[in-house]
This record gives sequence, structure tokens and C-alpha cells, in this order.
Amino acid sequence: MYLDVARERNEASFDHALASSVPFEVFKPWKDWEPSQISHHASRCCELVREWVGNMDFSALNGGKLQAGPRWIRQRFEWGPGTYPIHWCEVPNKSKLDCGVHAALAHESFIRRGIKAFRAQLVQEFSQSATAQWRSTFEVDDTAASWIGEDVIYHEGCAVITSRDRLKLWDSSAGWWIDPNTISGYGSLRAVRIVARSSETFLWGNHSLRSNEWSTL
Repeated sequence: MYLDVARERNEASFDHALASSVPFEVFKPWKDWEPSQISHHASRCCELVREWVGNMDFSALNGGKLQAGPRWIRQRFEWGPGTYPIHWCEVPNKSKLDCGVHAALAHESFIRRGIKAFRAQLVQEFSQSATAQWRSTFEVDDTAASWIGEDVIYHEGCAVITSRDRLKLWDSSAGWWIDPNTISGYGSLRAVRIVARSSETFLWGNHSLRSNEWSTL
């Protein structure tokens, strides 16, 4: 479902962070994953859709706050199985998109607003019955289910800088901001990685997050 290009980066710090909290094997399948990308044909067909995303976002924003979450994406595209590669020009014809494409569209929207934003990789806790149901659905649809663990899943969203080094995490598929105080229980966030071009440290609630490294919560 997601890009499977591995990079040998931050493995030592990732191992250390997990050693004192949860078994490394729980997160190991996703530690080297990169955020999902929407491909570009390097032609007008894809560029027109990128402009369409920006226009849709500004229309939905309707003069509201620039840091408001782009809920129109989840309203326009249901969450569901997806395959890669997917190109920008293919997006409008889809009725369902996976969390990686949802996040890519949200990131594009925030950037076009002039908001400093990053892609965010997440590991969330769910029940074994929920993960079993998702695995069955994705296997039937012949799409990769490697994002599903035993009681945790790999997910993608966006990190939006609100002031200086503080950020909020936007769940593009759910259409809401993730609560930094909820770090246990069904749907809670167990680990997060903010992908940035340079090394930075951010504050999410009371949590200190270093860019390009997995942080457990």
C-alpha cells in the first residue's frame, strides 16, 4: 500500500527509543518506510489537478482560518484501499483514497495556503478484531495489507506548525486534529515521525519530537 523504499537512517536512535517502552518488533515493519507520494506525469494533466486541489481547498476554507483542517478531502474521498503508483490526474476520478493520498492532498493544501507543514508518519493502537477486519478487507481487494500489525497499524497524516516550534497533527483520513493527551487505548498514537528536510525539534503538547526520527509516546 505504501512506498517500500528503505533508508538506513535513525535505526540506532529508533532502537533506543523503543527499548524502554514497547517491543521493537511491534514497530520494526515500518521503521524505514517513507511517506506515500502522488506521482506526477511532468505534464499539464497532473499540474491542472494540483491547481484544482488548491482551488477546492480555498473554496472550502471560505475565508476561514488558514490553519483550519481541510475536512473537504475526507468528505470528497472516502477512506479505502489504494494501489501505487497513483498520479495526480487520477485522483479526481477516485471515490476512495488511502491515508497516504489523503495526507498528500492535505499537505498540498496547507502548503498552498502558505502554512509550514510536514508529512507525518504514525503508529496507532487498535484492537485485534479491528486489525483482523481491515486485513480481510484489504486482502480481498488484492491490495497490500503490510500496514496492519497485530494490534497496531501504520498511518499517515500531516504536521502543521502553529507557532515557532509548536505543531499540531492532522489526521487527514479521520478529518480531525489528534489529541496529544491521548496516548493509550483504542485509536491512540503510539509513535510518530515528522519528515523534514533538516533536523528540527518540535513540541506537540508536552511531547518533544525530533524530525526524521521515530518518537514513541
